[in-house]
Amino acid sequence: MTADDVIAALALPPQAVLNQRITKKLLLENGAPTAADKKRISEGVEELTWVAALKPETVGVPAYTDDVREYLEVAVLTLELREKAKAERICELVHRAIPYPVLLLTTGADGLALSLAHIRHAENEAGKTVLDGDTVRAALTADAPGTAFVNSLALAELRAAHLQEMYQAWIDRAEALAAARVCGAFRVCGSRAAADRRRALLGEYAELDGRVVALETAAAAERQLARRIELNLQLRNLKDERARLRDALAAGD
Repeated sequence: MTADDVIAALALPPQAVLNQRITKKLLLENGAPTAADKKRISEGVEELTWVAALKPETVGVPAYTDDVREYLEVAVLTLELREKAKAERICELVHRAIPYPVLLLTTGADGLALSLAHIRHAENEAGKTVLDGDTVRAALTADAPGTAFVNSLALAELRAAHLQEMYQAWIDRAEALAAARVCGAFRVCGSRAAADRRRALLGEYAELDGRVVALETAAAAERQLARRIELNLQLRNLKDERARLRDALAAGD
């Protein structure tokens, strides 16, 4: 699977396509708050391309504005990274640098990935935007869940009332892919409430999975038998809870 495969799956209208290269200077000036970030961009970015501008006049989806955010356009970008680039941090910097919500496709040593991040108005800087919540990142592989995810991205399938809802639909599908990596089945939720419940479950699962890994490491290193037995009992309880969350994710709606 390649970035071109994903772009083709989006089924973008021709009038939305730009295919314009973005200079590193733009990223350095707008997305790199520290000297270390500037170095990451200078050494890690091979090429950044603005593939398409999804505006009301190019995709037929109305803009969205409220007191917190303004979605006048959604940008589709591709990012090619050099070997040993700090992919997650550079992706975050790209999302910060572009004043629109971005669907970012990244290729590099770790393979192909997609990332999305909502934005909102900056509280203390007029005309500026900041990220609104965490960046959602999904590794894309040509297995059954990854293929189902890519096949669900077409604009016509999103049935969005406005650009913010369209962008959220992509985030929902990225979270559906994360759930599929856990429970095996890719499924788009049928309601906003169900998607929100799944997001909460994914957060719980990730936190619990981290605790399981840490406890496994501690148990393996423990030399005292009594303490090792105690840790293994805790580990069994955590794994039971993790299995419960996995079942809840599999249940979906």
